[in-house]
Parts: sequence; C-alpha cells; structure tokens
Amino acid sequence: MKTNIHISVRRKKNQRGIEITEFALFSILMIPLFMGVTSTGIALGKAIQTAQVARDAGHMFVRQVDFSQNANKDLIVRVSAGLNMTRTGGNGKVTLTQVLMIGPNECAAANLTTAQCTNLNYAVITQRIVVGNDGLTTSTVGNPPSALLQSDGTITSTNYLTNSAVRANTLSNANGTGLLTLQPAERTFIAEAYFTAPELAFLNRGQALNMYSRNYF
Repeated sequence: MKTNIHISVRRKKNQRGIEITEFALFSILMIPLFMGVTSTGIALGKAIQTAQVARDAGHMFVRQVDFSQNANKDLIVRVSAGLNMTRTGGNGKVTLTQVLMIGPNECAAANLTTAQCTNLNYAVITQRIVVGNDGLTTSTVGNPPSALLQSDGTITSTNYLTNSAVRANTLSNANGTGLLTLQPAERTFIAEAYFTAPELAFLNRGQALNMYSRNYF
C-alpha cells in the first residue's frame, strides 16, 4: 500500500510539470493570436468609423451647413470621438470640397470669352474647408492654393474660371477621363476623411495604420 501511494504522489508531480509545459506552449501560440484578433477588431472599428465620419460630414455639407464656423466644425469633431482629432489638429483630417463643372454659360455669365475662360470644360474647386490636422495629408480631389480661399472656404468666380490651379484633377474634364463625370453647370460635394492610428503601428510593420474614406454627394 505504501509503495502504491508513493508512486501515485510522484505521478501527480510529474503530471503537474507536464501541465505547466503544455500551458506555456499553448500560451506562446494563443496569446499573440488573441492580441492580434483584438487589435484587428479595433482597427476594423476605426476604419468603419472613418467611413461614417465621411458620410456624416458630407450629408451636412451638401445641406449647406457652414463648416467655416467653429461651432459646426465641432460637430465633426464629436462624430470623430475616439479617433483623436481636434478642430485644428490631432490624428485626423476631414476635407470638404465643392466642385463645379465649367460650361459655356458659366464663362458667359462672367463676361469671359472662350479664350479667357481657362477652365472651360474642366471641373473646378469652388469651396474647400478642412477640419482637423491639415498637415496630415493632401486631398485626392485637388489642392487649390490657400491664398485663393476666402474666410468661408469659397473661391471667387474669377479665380475658379481662369486659374488652372483650382482644377479638380481627379474628376472628368472635356476628355471624359476621371473618377466622376459632371455635366456643364453640375455640382458635386465631396467629403474625405483621413485618420491615422500610430498606436496600432505593430499591425503595419511599425508604420502608423492609416484609414481613408471618400464620399460624393
């Protein structure tokens, strides 16, 4: 009886050692996997929120909400809660752009001849407003010189009819090539949302994880 007891005790001790080894091996595989799944879920959530910010900002912009006013900029900041963006800085940027396709009537209304109306048959930016960190990225639509922007983000008709720097280069021109085709005198409102997540850099080979969404209205 004593011999059997001693053997049983030794067997239990050996089993504990094996269990600890198995747990260590299991942890090596499962802990990184668990962390990866959790982090990927967080990144996916941020990407979905980025798309939602672009949609919400665009919906308000097309309804003529004046985002040159700080109180209205704060609406976008609140929608972006958790993405670390402030009215003029942080890890995010929302770019709001109004685009107009220039046709003969727009040139004639400004008393410009075809030769004088440099942007005839081009889509041009007539308003640009930025909320957040302007230095994070540039717009994919086009980037008019800041000197041309008035206090409410609009560009005067003289400038958008004659200055090629305000062209929305990614939209269709007279040749019909571009991301969106507009008819003469037709407008579109574009909302772009860009956010960066440096805290998730380990998911992207040490580089900050960047998220971008664009909507046309």
